[in-house]
Amino acid sequence: MTGDELAKLLEPTVERLGYELADLEVRLGSKGGLVRIFIDKPDGIDLDDCEKVSLAVSALLDVEDPVPGNYNLEVSSPGLDRKLTKVEHFQRFEGETVKVQMRFPIEGRRRFRGTLVSSDDENIVVEVDGESHSLPLKTIDTARLVPEVA
Repeated sequence: MTGDELAKLLEPTVERLGYELADLEVRLGSKGGLVRIFIDKPDGIDLDDCEKVSLAVSALLDVEDPVPGNYNLEVSSPGLDRKLTKVEHFQRFEGETVKVQMRFPIEGRRRFRGTLVSSDDENIVVEVDGESHSLPLKTIDTARLVPEVA
């Protein structure tokens, strides 16, 4: 089962509990694997939230058995440097500083660090040193928030 298929399986359970499935990582190896789920909600995540989701997801994974072999399940908040993976993430964090890695060069570069100005279903606009760059969502390799250090 792919990561996207696993996300589709888990998302209804996570949402029913009142959380967003912000991201999912699956790493499988010969000595066991790891399923890491990142959850979020508007007022933040605490340990009780992680425990509640872990119990529900663990029960679902035991019944559906979508991951071969032994694995550990981790449930966590996305963190201050959270990945931005959905259109909704980009829209929610407009005005924040982001770091974007492109799959292919855009305007001669693959890395952009600047203010997320706007986003829609196809592109995000990042302002770097006063210059705006329109970046197609489908060609973004990774995008993360850059935490502000006070």
